[in-house]
Amino acid sequence: MIRTDALDQLPVRTAVPALRRALDDRGVAVLCAPPGTGKTTLVPLVLAGLAGGGPVRRVVVAEPRRIATRAAARRMAWLIGEQAGGRVGFTVRGERVVGRDTVVEVVTTGVLLQRLQRDQELAGVDAVIIDECHERHLDADTVAAFLLDVRAAIRPELRLVAASATTDAQGWARLLGDAPVIEAEGVAHPVEVVWAPPAAPVRPPHGNAVSQPRAWGRVDPALLTHVAATVRRALAERDGDVLCFLPGVGEIGRVAGQLAGVAAEVLQVHGRAPAAAQDAVLAGSSEGRRVVLATSVAESSLTVPGVRIVVDSGLAREPRTDHARGLSALTTVRASQAAGRQRAGRAGREAPGAVYRCWAQAEDGRLARFPSPEIKVADLAAFALQAACWGDPDASGLALLDPPPAGAMGAAREVLTAVGAVGPDGRVTDRGVRMSRLGLHPRLARALLDGAAEVGGRRAAEVVALLSEEPPREYGDDLAAALRTARRGGDGYAARWRQEVRRLSSSVKDVAGGSGPDDAAVGLVAALAFPERVARARGDGVFLMASGTGAELRDGSGLRSAPWLAVAVADRPAHAASARVRLAAVIDEDTARAAAGHLLRGGEEVHWADGDVVARRVERLGAVELSVRPLKQPASGLVREALVEGLRREGLGLLRWTRESGQLRERLAFLHRELGAPWPDVSEDALLERTEQWLEPELSRARRRSDLARIDAGQALRRLLPWATGEAVRLDELAPERIEVPSGSRIRVEYGGAQPVLAVKLQEMFGLRETPGVAGVPVLVHLLSPAGRPAAVTADLASFWRDGYRAVRAELRGRYPKHPWPEDPTTVEATRFTKIRRE
Repeated sequence: MIRTDALDQLPVRTAVPALRRALDDRGVAVLCAPPGTGKTTLVPLVLAGLAGGGPVRRVVVAEPRRIATRAAARRMAWLIGEQAGGRVGFTVRGERVVGRDTVVEVVTTGVLLQRLQRDQELAGVDAVIIDECHERHLDADTVAAFLLDVRAAIRPELRLVAASATTDAQGWARLLGDAPVIEAEGVAHPVEVVWAPPAAPVRPPHGNAVSQPRAWGRVDPALLTHVAATVRRALAERDGDVLCFLPGVGEIGRVAGQLAGVAAEVLQVHGRAPAAAQDAVLAGSSEGRRVVLATSVAESSLTVPGVRIVVDSGLAREPRTDHARGLSALTTVRASQAAGRQRAGRAGREAPGAVYRCWAQAEDGRLARFPSPEIKVADLAAFALQAACWGDPDASGLALLDPPPAGAMGAAREVLTAVGAVGPDGRVTDRGVRMSRLGLHPRLARALLDGAAEVGGRRAAEVVALLSEEPPREYGDDLAAALRTARRGGDGYAARWRQEVRRLSSSVKDVAGGSGPDDAAVGLVAALAFPERVARARGDGVFLMASGTGAELRDGSGLRSAPWLAVAVADRPAHAASARVRLAAVIDEDTARAAAGHLLRGGEEVHWADGDVVARRVERLGAVELSVRPLKQPASGLVREALVEGLRREGLGLLRWTRESGQLRERLAFLHRELGAPWPDVSEDALLERTEQWLEPELSRARRRSDLARIDAGQALRRLLPWATGEAVRLDELAPERIEVPSGSRIRVEYGGAQPVLAVKLQEMFGLRETPGVAGVPVLVHLLSPAGRPAAVTADLASFWRDGYRAVRAELRGRYPKHPWPEDPTTVEATRFTKIRRE
C-alpha cells in the first residue's frame, strides 16, 4: 500500500513537474534540493513510474556511501508499502537485495563504476540519478564522466540527473551540457547558532595515518571532552534529540564513553555501524530522548528524525596522499563553511532548532568555503586504473569538473605499472582488467592475486580483508595476531571481515591453496600490498622503510625484536621525521626481496660522505642497504663526481688557497662585475659549474679529500683568464695588485668589497690632487695616521684636501708633532718619514 500521505509531505514534489519536462526535453538535469526534501526517495519513485503515474522505467540511484544506499532503498520500499528487494532494491559491495520485479535499484557509486566497466550500455536502465554530487567524491565524478561518454556515444536516450543538496550547481549544469537546473524549496525552520568554543585553547588536528583505505588524524582529547560537555549542556538547555557531528569512528567511541549516564539513549551512525544500529537511528524513537553521534554521513545522505539540536565539533576527514612515500591517508581537517551549513540545517528539518558550534565565531570566516574535491587531494591509482579500463589512460578525454593533477596521475601510473595493471604505453593489461573488477585498491588487488598463488586464495583473502578495513586498536599492532583475533571474533568488525573474506575468496577460488605458517603468509601478503613499506630494523624498535621513511614501534610492542617488518598502518605526526607503526607483520629478507623486487638495485656507489670520498659496492632495496663492501678501485669518473659533490657541500675552501690566490679571485670578480665578459664569473656557483675548465687535470687525478688540498687554486684560476682574446695580459693594468703612491710606496689594493680599497698613510698622498682609479673605477682611499690607524675615508681626494683635511690635520698634528702637516698638502712632496728623518 502506497503511503500517499508521506509522499505528499515531501517538499520536492513541487519540483517534479519541472524535472520531468527537463528530462523529456533535454535528457539531463541538475536537481538542487536541501536535505530532507525527498530528492533521494520521491524523485526515483516518480521517474520509475511507481509514484505519481507515468510509464514504468528502470532507474538506478548512485549513492556515495553504503549506509545511505541501504537507508534510501528501505525508505523508498516503505513509501510504496513494500520491503527492500521487491520493486525497490539495493546493491553494495558484498550484498545484493533485488528481485525480478525491481525497477529502482540503489547502488554505491563504486558498484555503478564496476557495472559500467562490464556493460557500458547499461542495458535495460532508463535513467541514472547521481545523488549527493555536491560532495565531490571521486567515484561520483568518475561515474558522471563515464555516463556522459555513454550518452554521447551509444545511449543518447539515457536520462541523467545530478542531484545536489546545495544550490551551488552551475558547474554540474555546465558539465552536463548546460543542463536545466531545477530547484526545490525545503522546509527551513529557523536554526539558532550558539557559539560554544572551548574555554582553553586546544591543539589543532594534526598527523595522518598511512593505511589503505582507513586512516585517522589525531584530535586533541580536550576537544572531545568539550564536545561531550556541550552535548550535556544542550540536553539541559533545550528539548528534542541531539545530533552530534564528529570526524570519525574513534572520536565517536571516545565521546560516547564520556556521555555515560546522560538522560538519553546514545546511538552511533557511521559506515562501520551494524545495520540494526543504523536502522534504529533512522526509525526514530517514541520513548525518551536520543543523542546520535555521527560522521559526515548524516550531513546530507541521511535524515535522522526527531533532531532539534546539532552539536558540531567542526572537524571532518579528507583524503591526502604522500606520493613520495606511496601512502594514502585520511587526515583530520577543519570542516568547511558549506559543511557547517549542512550540519546546522539538520536541526531545523522538522521544527525550529539550534546548532552549538564548538569554535569561536571569529574563526568561522577563516574556514574554507567548500571541502576539497577528492580528485585534487586523493590517491588516484584506482581512478587511473578505471580510466585505463575505459580506454582513456590519461583521463584527458573525460568530462570532469576538475582535471586530475598531473603529479598525482604520474604517481598513479607508476603504481599501476609496478603492479602490472598497465603496460609501458599506459594501456590496461588483462591483469589490470581483472584487478579493476575486484573492488579493491590496485595495491590490494595485486596482494590478493599474487598472494593467492603463494599462500592460497583463502588466506590471501583473509589478509587483504584485514588491510582493506583497519582493525580496531584492541586487535593490537601484530597483523598476524589480528588475523587470529578476527577469525575467532564476534564483534561487528569480525562480522564485516568475514563477509569481505567470502567475497574476495570467490574472486580467487580457482587459485590453488598454499602451505606454510600463517605468520609468514600474512607478512608476504602485506609486503605485496605495500612493497615501499617493507622495513629493516635499525635497533631499539626503530626501522627504515624502503621508501626512505623511518618507522618506530611503541614501547612494549611484541614486534620490536623483528629483523624485518611489512608495515600495514602507521601514523606520521605533524613535523615528525618518523612514522609510528600501528599495524605490521614480521617478515624476513627473502620475503622483502620477493615482494619489493622492483626496488632492488645493486652496483658501485661512490659519493661524498663524512667529509671524504666513500667508495662501496652496495645492494639496496629502495632506501634499505642489504649488503655493503668496500670498493678498492672505483671508476675515476665516479670519484670525480664525488669530489665535485664534496666541493658543492663543503665549498671551494677544500682547495689550497694562498693569500695571493684569494686576491686573484677578488680581482677577477671585480673585473667581471665592472667590465663583464670576457672576464670570468668566479662566484662559488659559477666555479662549481665549470670545474672541468679550471680544475683539470688535477681534479681527475685526485682520489680523496687530501688530494683536493694540494690543488693550487690560484694557478687553476689563471686558466679562466681570457687568453684567447689577448685580454689576459691586461689583468695587471686593469686590476693591479698594487698602486704606486706619490711617496714611491707600492700599496696593495683590496678588491674584496663593493669598491676597491687603497689603505695608505695620509702623508704618502701629499701632492696628489685626484683619486687613483682601477679599470675606470675610483678607489676608496682609507687615509691612515702615521701609526696606521684610520684617520679618514674618501672616494674624492680633491674634495678631502679642500674640505676635510683641515680638521684631520688639527687632530693629527697634536697627536703626531714629529710628522709634517702642511697647510696645503697638494703643493708639498709626499713622504713616509718624520720631519727630522726626512731632513
